[in-house]
Amino acid sequence: MAIARQVLCLSAFLSLPLAGAEPIRYSIAEEAESGSVVGKLAEDAGLTPAELSARRARLVSEDGRQHFRLERDSGRLVVAGRLDREELCGQASTCMLPLELLLANPLQFFRVEVALDDINDHSPVFPEERVIFDIPETSEPGSRFPLEAAQDLDIGSNSIQVYSIFPENEHFSVSYGIRDEDDPYLELVLEKALDREEQAEMSFSVIAVDEGSPPRSGTTQVQIVILDANDNAPVFTQERYIGKVLENMPEGSVVLTVLATDQDAGVNGDISYQLSQAVGQSDSAFVIDPISGEIKLTKSLDFENSVRHEFRVKARDGGGLSAICKVLVEVLDVNDNAPELVVSSFSSPLPENTVPGTVVALFSVRDRDSGANGQISCALEDQLFFSLRPAYKNYYELVTVSALDREETAQHILSVTAADAGSPPLTSTQTFTVDISDVNDNAPVFNQTSYTMYVRENNVPTVFVGAVSAADADVGLNAKVTYSLAPVQAAERPWCSCISVNSENGHVFVLRPLDYERLRQTEVTVSASDAGSPPLRANVTVRLVVLDENDNAPLVLYPGQDGSPASSELVPVSAEAGYLITKVVAVDADSGQNSWLSYHLLRATEPGLFTVGVQSGEVRLRRPVTDRDTVKQKLVVLVRDNGKPPLSATAALSALLLKDFSDVRLPHSSPATEDQGDSLTTYLIISLVFVSLLFLVSTAAFVARKVCKRKELEAGHVLYGADNLQSGLADAATAGTLPRAYCYEISLTTGSGNSEFKFLRPILPSLPPEHCATGQEPDEGQDFPCVPASTEDMAADNGGTLSAGQFNGLSFN
Repeated sequence: MAIARQVLCLSAFLSLPLAGAEPIRYSIAEEAESGSVVGKLAEDAGLTPAELSARRARLVSEDGRQHFRLERDSGRLVVAGRLDREELCGQASTCMLPLELLLANPLQFFRVEVALDDINDHSPVFPEERVIFDIPETSEPGSRFPLEAAQDLDIGSNSIQVYSIFPENEHFSVSYGIRDEDDPYLELVLEKALDREEQAEMSFSVIAVDEGSPPRSGTTQVQIVILDANDNAPVFTQERYIGKVLENMPEGSVVLTVLATDQDAGVNGDISYQLSQAVGQSDSAFVIDPISGEIKLTKSLDFENSVRHEFRVKARDGGGLSAICKVLVEVLDVNDNAPELVVSSFSSPLPENTVPGTVVALFSVRDRDSGANGQISCALEDQLFFSLRPAYKNYYELVTVSALDREETAQHILSVTAADAGSPPLTSTQTFTVDISDVNDNAPVFNQTSYTMYVRENNVPTVFVGAVSAADADVGLNAKVTYSLAPVQAAERPWCSCISVNSENGHVFVLRPLDYERLRQTEVTVSASDAGSPPLRANVTVRLVVLDENDNAPLVLYPGQDGSPASSELVPVSAEAGYLITKVVAVDADSGQNSWLSYHLLRATEPGLFTVGVQSGEVRLRRPVTDRDTVKQKLVVLVRDNGKPPLSATAALSALLLKDFSDVRLPHSSPATEDQGDSLTTYLIISLVFVSLLFLVSTAAFVARKVCKRKELEAGHVLYGADNLQSGLADAATAGTLPRAYCYEISLTTGSGNSEFKFLRPILPSLPPEHCATGQEPDEGQDFPCVPASTEDMAADNGGTLSAGQFNGLSFN
C-alpha cells in the first residue's frame, strides 16, 4: 500500500509545474551517524516549520528508500540511517542522492540533492596474497613482469597513490600507472641481471599505500624463482690424470676416477663422461662410467706388450658445453706366472695299518718365469702323519711319517704349496685327499658302564623292559654289533633264566612273570660282539629290579580273625573321651606305599561313641559313655593299604561297657539287678583290685612264655601263644603274605591305661642274600621263603604299641 501511495504521489508530482529551476543541494560525509543534520531544508525552501506541519510535508525518493528524514518541528533534514558511499554508488566519482520535498494544500514540491563525500574507510587489497615468478637468469635488465594491481573501494585521494617494495631489492623495482580508459597497471621491473649460481631464490613484499588520512595500505608477497641457464661449462679438477695399474689387475678393476664440476643446475649441471680414442687405437683396454667418471679395465694388461696407455676424457653437460682432460695410465710389471704342479702318481685309500715311510704321491713343479720369479720352493701344511721329501731335480714325494688311525681321522686333506721367489711371490696349491680304509681294531663300547632296568611284578611274559646299546668306532662289518647273554662261569652264582636279549637291537625282555616277594632283583651279563675277523667283544652288567605291585591284602594280627569268638574289651562307664580301648594290629607283605596301612571305623553299634586312629589303629572313645549306650558294643575296623587299587581287610571286635570290672558277664546276662546306689569309693576299690590281679597274671604269663620260647628255639620250633594267631601266621607264611615269624614282647604297668607292647627283631635267621637276589627256591628242608629285610619294620610302621586290654584271650611269643 505504501508503494502504491508513493507511485500516486509521484504521478501527481510529475503533473505539477516545476517549482524552481535549481534543486536544493547539500553534502555530508559517508558513515555519518543517524540523526546527523544535513541542512535546514525548511529555511532553504522558504518555508516555516508551521507550514511543514500544516501542509503535511514529507520526503519522497526515487528508489523508495528513506536515507533521510524531515524534522517538522525544526525544518531540518537529518540522516535516517547508515550511509555507505561504496554500497550506494560504487566507484563513481560523485555520489548524489536525489529526493523531493512534497507539500499539500496547495500541492507543491522541491527537488533536493544530497552529495555523499568519501572517507578513507577501505584499505587497498591485492587479488592474491602470494605471487610466484619463474624468471630465467638470462633475463635482460629492464624486463617487466606484470602484477595484479591492488583494489581500493575508496576514490580520490583516498584511493591508491603509490607502490613500494619492502625490503628494498637491488634487482627489482615497481612501476605503476594508468593506461588508456582509466586502466591501472602494476609491473615488476628487472633492474640488475640475475645469477642463479649466486642466489637461486629471493622474496619481498609489494606494498600499496593510499593518501587518506590516516593512510591505509595492503601487501602481497612476491617470490622470485631464478631459472638456470647453461652459462657455465664443466671444469675438471685436474688437467692431467695419472694412474698406475698392475698388469695382473682383473677385468672390471677401477684404474682411477676423473671428476668435473658444473655450477649450473638441473639438466645444465648434469655431466656425462666419454673416452676420446687416440688416432690409430681401435681396441681400447679401458672404459669409463658416463655418470661416475670411473675408468675401468675391459681386459687384462700385459706389461710386456705396452708400458703406457694414454687417452683423453670429455665431460659434457646437458646444455652441450664440454671440457677435455688427459689421462695417462702406467702398467706395472708383476710376477704373473705362478708355479705349476704336475702329479705323476697318487695312491688312495690307504689302510689304517700302513707302515710309516710309505709313498703316497709323486709330483713335479715348474714355473714359466725366469730369474728369481722362476725359483720354486714347496711346502706341506702342518701335518703329523705326512711329510714332503725331495726326490730328484724338481720331483717331490709325499710319504707317511706315523701310524694312521681311521677312527680318529677318516680322511686327510693335504695341501702342497709351491711358491716362487718373485715380489710378491706367486703360489700354486695342489690338494691331495687321502682316504683311510678301516681295519677291525676297535671293540664295541656300551653307552653305559652298567644298566638298571625295572619291571613290575606279575608282569606279562616276554615284556620289554629296556635296551642296551653299544657302538663300534669301525665301519662296515667291523662295526656291525650283535648282542647275547654271556655264559656264567661255574664259580659265579647262577643267573636268572627269566631274561632274554634281542641279538640285533639289544632289547631286553622278561620271559616269565616275577614275584616281588620272592625275587627283588637279579643281574645278567650282556655281551656285544662285532662281525670283524677276528671279532672283538665287550661285556656289560644288566641289573633287573622288580617293582612291587599291590597284590597282597593287609593281614590283621590282632584281634584274631580265625572265626573263634572274639574276646570283649572292658571299658569302664566312667572313662573319658580319648580312653584307649584296644589297638588293631595289621601287616602287609608289600613294600613302599603299597604297605602303608590306614585304619577306618567301618561299622559300630554306636558309631558316634568310638574313633579309630587312621595311622595307629588305636580304638578310643570319642565321647564319654552315657546310660543310653548299649552295654555290649560291636565294631568292625577296615584296614586298607595305599596301593592302586587299594586292598583291604576287616577286623571285628567287641567292647563291654561296665560299671564294675568284677561283674563281668556275658552279653545276655547284663546286670539288670545291679545296685545303682553303690558309692564311688566301692567302684574305685574293685577297679584297683582288678587291675592289680590282671597285672600279676600277665607278668606270670609273660615270664612263663619267655622260658617256653627259649626251649622251643633250642628245639628249632616256633610257637605262637594263640591258636588263631598261629594258624593265621602259618597260612600267611605259606601264601607269601607274611614273610617271617615275629616275636612280641609285652610290657605292662599298673596305674596307667597306656600299657604297650613293641615288635622285636625276627626270631628266624636271615637267609643268604643270594637266594633273594636270584630268585632261587629255598633248599629242601628249609621252612621259610626269602623275604625282604625291610619287612621287619612293617609292624612297627602300623602303630608300634598296644594296650594291655588288647591281649584278652591272646598270648604272644
